Amino acid sequence: MQPTEEQVGVINDQRTENFYLVEDVPLPDGLTAEIGGMDFMPDGRMIVCFHRGEVMTYDPKEKTWELFAEGLHDPLGILVLNNWEVLVMQRPELTRLIDNDNDGEAEEYLTATDDFGISGNYHEFAYGPAYNGKDLYIALNCASKNAGIWDEVRGEVNMLGEVAGMYSAVEYRGWVMKLRQDGVLEPVASGFRSPDGIGFDLEGNLFVTDNQGDWLGTSKLYHIEEGNFYGQISSLVWREGWSGDPEEMPVATLDSMRTRAAVLFPHNIMSNSPTQPLVIPEDSNFGPFAGQLLVGEMDFPRIMRVMLEKVNGKFQGACTSFIDSAGLSIGNHRMVFGPDGNLWVGKSAYVWVGDQGIQRIRYNGGMPMDVLRMNATPQGFKLTFTRPVDRKIAENTDNYQFTHYYYAYHQKYGSPRMDEQAVAVKQVQVSEDGTEVTLTLDKMTPGYVYDLRIGRLNSVEGVELKNKRLFYTLNELPARQTALNDEDRKKGKVSVASD
Repeated sequence: MQPTEEQVGVINDQRTENFYLVEDVPLPDGLTAEIGGMDFMPDGRMIVCFHRGEVMTYDPKEKTWELFAEGLHDPLGILVLNNWEVLVMQRPELTRLIDNDNDGEAEEYLTATDDFGISGNYHEFAYGPAYNGKDLYIALNCASKNAGIWDEVRGEVNMLGEVAGMYSAVEYRGWVMKLRQDGVLEPVASGFRSPDGIGFDLEGNLFVTDNQGDWLGTSKLYHIEEGNFYGQISSLVWREGWSGDPEEMPVATLDSMRTRAAVLFPHNIMSNSPTQPLVIPEDSNFGPFAGQLLVGEMDFPRIMRVMLEKVNGKFQGACTSFIDSAGLSIGNHRMVFGPDGNLWVGKSAYVWVGDQGIQRIRYNGGMPMDVLRMNATPQGFKLTFTRPVDRKIAENTDNYQFTHYYYAYHQKYGSPRMDEQAVAVKQVQVSEDGTEVTLTLDKMTPGYVYDLRIGRLNSVEGVELKNKRLFYTLNELPARQTALNDEDRKKGKVSVASD
C-alpha cells in the first residue's frame, strides 16, 4: 500500500532512528505469526497469543519459544496473573489458562466469563482484558452487515440495522463490559463499532480506540466513563429500558446523547485503524515521554503518541507520530513494555492491511528534539519542547501553519474533513528558557481538530525538530482568568471569560 502525499509528509519528517532502534524478533518455523495479545510473566518470559489459536512463551535470553496452550478461537488479548496462569480473551469467552505442574504448558482451560452474546457473525471480535487492580474490562465488536448470523446463537437476537451498517446482533455487542471480582459481568458503556484497543493510563483512567466507519467520521480515542454512550448507535438496543429502533431517531438527538472522543485521529493522514493504547511507564527509561499514551496503527508503519490534558474536567489533546518507518513495519496490533524497558510490538493482518511478526523497539538514549506537550489556551496553543528552541527561528509566525476541520456525525461510512480552512497565527511568544512556544490564533472553535504543520525549527544546538505535524482535538475551550481590579478584590468577585 503506497502512502499518500499527506502521509509521506508525516513520514519524511522522522529522525526516529537516531534515538530508537527497531529490531525483528525471531519466530518459530511454520507459525502464522499474527499477534492477538502480548504480556510478560514475572520470570521474564513473554507470552503471546496468535490469531490461529496458539499461546506461546518466548525466552528473550535464550531466544526460544515453547507452546503454552492451543486450540483457542481467535484470541485477541492476554493478561498475565503469575508465572503459571494467564487470562486470554478469545471470541466466545474470557478464559483462564493454568499450568498446574509448572512444566511450561497449561493443563486447565477454565471459563472466567461467557456472559455475553455470540451470533457467529465473523466480525464479532472480543478484546481485552484490561485490569485496574480490581476489575477486568473487555470490549465487544459489533457484527458486520456483510455477513449474517448462525442458526444457533448465544443470547437474545436483535437484527435492527443489519442492512444499514454494523449491528448489535446479540447482547452486549458494541459495549465495554466489566468483570467484577465476584464473577459478575456487567455493562459499562455503549456506542462502539470496532474497539480494537483497551487500556488504562497511570491514573487508572480507561481508554478505548475505535475504528472509522458508520457513525464514526474518523478513528478515535475515547475516555470511558460508566453509563455513557459514545456514538455508534447499534448497541443502544441493549440499554436497560430501551425500546424502538435507534435508526429512526433524529441524528441531532443521537448527537446530543453521545460523549465526544478525547482525541480524533485524522483518517488517511494519521491513522486508519488504531489499535492498542499503551501508557509509557514512569520508570521505563524509554525517553522523555513517560506517562503519555502510545497507540498502534495497522495500515501505516507507525506508532502514534497521544498528549492528553483535562480541560473543564474532560479529556482532550493532541496526537502525533512516535515512530514512523525507521524499520517499523505495518500491522502494529499489540504492544507491551518488557522488563528490559523495551517496547515489544506484535503484528497482525487478518485479511485486511497488515503484517506478521514481532518487533522490539529499544531506546538508544539521548534527547530527541520533539514536542513534549501541546496544551490549549483560551487564545491558541502552548507547545512545550524537549529541548530549548532556536529563538530567532521559533519567533517566526510563518513557521506555524494551522488548518481546522471537523468530521460529520452521520450513519454514512466515514466523513470527509468538513469546513476545512486555514487559521492564522497572530502572535508567537517564546519562554525565557526557550522550551515553551505560545501561539495566539485568530480564532479558537470547539468541536474542531486543529491541524498544525511546523516548518523549519531547530533546537539551540541545531537538532532538527522530529515531528512537524500535530493534531489537537479541541472539545473544550479553557476559561480565561482575567485580572481583578482593587474594587473587585474587595467585593470578592472573580471575573471569568470564555473565548
